[in-house]
Amino acid sequence: MNAVPEEISPQDIEHKFRELQTDVVSTVGAEVRSYAIAAGAVLFVTVMTIAYVVGRRRGRKRSTVVEIRRM
Repeated sequence: MNAVPEEISPQDIEHKFRELQTDVVSTVGAEVRSYAIAAGAVLFVTVMTIAYVVGRRRGRKRSTVVEIRRM
């Protein structure tokens, strides 16, 4: 049962390419967004850890040590 083949117009090809491009762009956009959020979270935790360690070290250097002796 061979059907008569329809002619494919340039508009049909362009429509199909645009449809495929939209699917790819939306998929890639969601993937990039998830990677960006993960990278941002890792960067935030790293910066906060470095700030904590540097602040703790600086606080130890500047703090006064009081020694109490009983006689």
